[in-house]
Amino acid sequence: MDFSLSDDQQMIQAAAREFATEVIAPAAARFDQSGEFPLDNIRKAGELGFMGIEVPEEFGGAGLDPISFSLVIEEIAAADAAHATIVSVNNSLYCNAILQFGTDAQKRQFARPIATGEEIGCYGLSEPQSGSDAGSMRTRAVLSADGSHYLVNGKKSWITSGPVARYMLLFATVDPSRGPKGVTALMVDTGEAGYLRGKTEPKLGIRASATCEVEFADCRVPVANRLGGEGQGFQIAMTVLDAGRVGIAAQAVGIARAAYEASVRFAQERKAFGSAIGSFQLIQGKLADMKCRLDAARLLTWRAAWNKAEVRKHGGRNTTEASVAKLFASETAMYCAHQAVQIHGGIGYSREMPLERYFRDAKITEIYEGTSEIQRIVIARQETGLR
Repeated sequence: MDFSLSDDQQMIQAAAREFATEVIAPAAARFDQSGEFPLDNIRKAGELGFMGIEVPEEFGGAGLDPISFSLVIEEIAAADAAHATIVSVNNSLYCNAILQFGTDAQKRQFARPIATGEEIGCYGLSEPQSGSDAGSMRTRAVLSADGSHYLVNGKKSWITSGPVARYMLLFATVDPSRGPKGVTALMVDTGEAGYLRGKTEPKLGIRASATCEVEFADCRVPVANRLGGEGQGFQIAMTVLDAGRVGIAAQAVGIARAAYEASVRFAQERKAFGSAIGSFQLIQGKLADMKCRLDAARLLTWRAAWNKAEVRKHGGRNTTEASVAKLFASETAMYCAHQAVQIHGGIGYSREMPLERYFRDAKITEIYEGTSEIQRIVIARQETGLR
């Protein structure tokens, strides 16, 4: 089996690493401290093709493959996880849904400006009372008497890029009695009356990735903005989350890599008792475990990305592979960040070093786009066929 990257993949990886190193990394601590959304950097990412990596060129994207997407996210996350969150959601949850389920007209209207970085997209699934249990959502979309539009009422929570997004991929129920089968996907222009943004959430990590609650109060959405058919929304949401979990896995790999590489450098340079601490067996054991988990997480992520491309060609789902990658990579990020702080000792706990930021940022990868507990349920159900 050939694990080498193609010339195109190596080129996009190198471009992402240069952008992450020269543009994102120098400002990461400042954005983390202020919580400011890095709009200028995101615009630059769009100019490089990173905001629509898999979107065909005819719709404003780079037209690359899922492995390239994973490479870009890892490189950006190694510099700053908040930037990686914005880029990942834009690509995997928002653009991916339109590519799979949208018409050409919808792709031109809703994907092109997002893929170029001109505008930002967001994904509206979670609600205040339903996160993991997305099928019990209460946000309601009622079809008008003339059948021309829906009136949407309800609340969505934890919306990544919500404070700045131009368009939202919204999931709402047209018939609560049908449960998941009543959920419908709608493309919402956030400039419409009745789309009300709440306060930006003060988060533990990925602080430069703006997150908010959104309320809908008789928000009018044309029927032409419906993605897929009525009642197809839950299927769309779950299919898109398979892709999203590949993005979060790649983000987690980037965080883990940054923590690991910082630890190796520190172990080589830091002296204690007359020797570099990297010569001590307990430190060596930590570094070895971090390296093993990091390599395994990356390969699982690449497998899930490769399988995503195969599913796109031949049909089926990427559920198990995506969940395995997301589960293992996110727990690897948390493990490596934890060990990195420990290896660095007191300085690792200080904001003078990025280790404490890696630690804070890593935690969310075990929570969003399906908690670790949900991933274990998904994997077990896929393997046993039992529910």
